[in-house]
Amino acid sequence: MAPASALAEELFGREQVEKARRYHWPGYVAWAANAAIGLAVLALLAAFGPAFTSWPWWLATATITAIAIGASAVARLPLGYAMGYRRERSWGFSTQTPRGWLADRAKAFTVELALTVPLMIGLVGLARALPTWWPLVAALGAVAFVLLVSFLAPVVIEPIFNRFAPLGDEDLAGELRALADRAGVPVRDVLVADASRRTTKVNAYVSGVGKTRRVVLFDTLLEESSPAEVGLVVAHELGHRRGRHVLQGTILAMMGIAIAVLVVWAVIGTPAPDDVPLLLLIGAALELLSLPAMTAVSRRWERFADRFSLELTRDAQVFEDTFRTLATANLADLDPPRAVYYALFSHPTIPERIAFGRRWTEGASG
Repeated sequence: MAPASALAEELFGREQVEKARRYHWPGYVAWAANAAIGLAVLALLAAFGPAFTSWPWWLATATITAIAIGASAVARLPLGYAMGYRRERSWGFSTQTPRGWLADRAKAFTVELALTVPLMIGLVGLARALPTWWPLVAALGAVAFVLLVSFLAPVVIEPIFNRFAPLGDEDLAGELRALADRAGVPVRDVLVADASRRTTKVNAYVSGVGKTRRVVLFDTLLEESSPAEVGLVVAHELGHRRGRHVLQGTILAMMGIAIAVLVVWAVIGTPAPDDVPLLLLIGAALELLSLPAMTAVSRRWERFADRFSLELTRDAQVFEDTFRTLATANLADLDPPRAVYYALFSHPTIPERIAFGRRWTEGASG
């Protein structure tokens, strides 16, 4: 197989590869800076933050949690605005106004606060009530919390950011339902998200567990892609459902948060309200440390879904055309640095995926 850079240039040309590189490189630097700022804020609060020792423990816990989340959000806001709004606007991807972008940040802050404050109150409360057994009970409670959030996210959290509607094209909807039946994973809902009010980029995803499972298409995907390409994308998402990847991801998250509770126990012992910044710092550090392993798992799931989409549609040309459309519409990084790839890329590169499709064709015809 050709080296990554040679393969990318062979498939897309040097100009496209360089253009994508110019777009993505500042984003990688900004990602590292954003992570460092978040860790630094939590570390400073853990060392010098307020304790509110005279307050009721639950109120002190909630207040310190809000301060930690708020301080981190404010510290990262200028970089977020520069990269998430101004840069996206200058490259022609963002369709938002500054007010819309800030509204999304406010929503994200509110959701984080609504999820984290009860978690911290529950953790500190269990430590106070069960000084000996709190890690076991807290780990079980955190696992249940992750499962509940995974179940409710599609119907409670996702609608905060986007509006969803059933696919309006009845002919295409019928074709997609037939495709799902052939895949052995019938879907109740193929929904369209109004992503165009935020971005020109295209995407699709599956989310939810049990009765809240759904396939979601960006409206931008429907605008940029042919019906055959939309079918290929849906076949890929059906592959995730067939592989139970959302469920597996939920299980991994449950395991991760249980491990985090045990690490907190080993580092802190019995947490008090003023330990909240350190609790959040430990959680953020563990998330960063686990990132390469999680992206490796995600890339494996994506390869499974790619193979599934090819076996379901039997159309390698549409497979390649679809990824060429995605590469152009999203200005995907076609040749990322290897360290960045292993640390941050949850998907194989598009040249890798196209090369896989060609190998699959050779194997199928052979």
